[in-house]
Amino acid sequence: MPASPRRPGDQSYDGLIVAADLPDGWHLASRFPGERDDDVSEQIDALLGYNDQAVNDADRQAQLDSGANETIDGRWRYIEHTATATRVLIRLQRQTFAVPEEVRITGVIYLPWRPGDPITSQLLRELPTARIEAAINKRLFAMKRTETITGGKIVLPSGRKVAERDLLKPLGDPKKTPDFYELVALQHGRLAGQGDPNPSATMADISGVALSTAQGWVTRARVRGLLPPGRKGRAG
Repeated sequence: MPASPRRPGDQSYDGLIVAADLPDGWHLASRFPGERDDDVSEQIDALLGYNDQAVNDADRQAQLDSGANETIDGRWRYIEHTATATRVLIRLQRQTFAVPEEVRITGVIYLPWRPGDPITSQLLRELPTARIEAAINKRLFAMKRTETITGGKIVLPSGRKVAERDLLKPLGDPKKTPDFYELVALQHGRLAGQGDPNPSATMADISGVALSTAQGWVTRARVRGLLPPGRKGRAG
């Protein structure tokens, strides 16, 4: 993600959340949490202890290089309820190794319009966290492409159903296999989630193809928005 916004107060600068992701009645403030023009997510994380697993540069890099969903590098965003002027800070965190990848809300700070006013359970229930997550994921990762149903089945865009246990089987021919690149993304995510340091190499072995072929599949899945961009200097 960029280190600084393109213009002061633009919370949508990195594309993690945009105004259209919010349901009616809510809007994305034109300033960052703390009434700031710049993104202070790292400072908020530090104050709240979200970065306690990355106390130095080596710890931080180890988490970035790991095969687990990160707890660092979340982004705090400031939304407001139009009618009541209620202020809410939400922390958005990429779940890179979820299958499929998604963004989840991993923290909430609720601030009534008037400091000192009570926070009721009804107000908390009205915070549309699930709808915000769904809108972000549909926009970023085309989350409508797959849906997990009862029994561990995944429904692909063509309507074809595959069992989660079958995600590590050979992928077949991209010209003949329906939903081929969705399967590429799911298999890559499953391998990464298991801690595989080079999912593309393992995918090549599973399907009996050259490493360059599997890498090409992964690249095309990324171009289609089915996988996030690869990290510089990281295999797979």
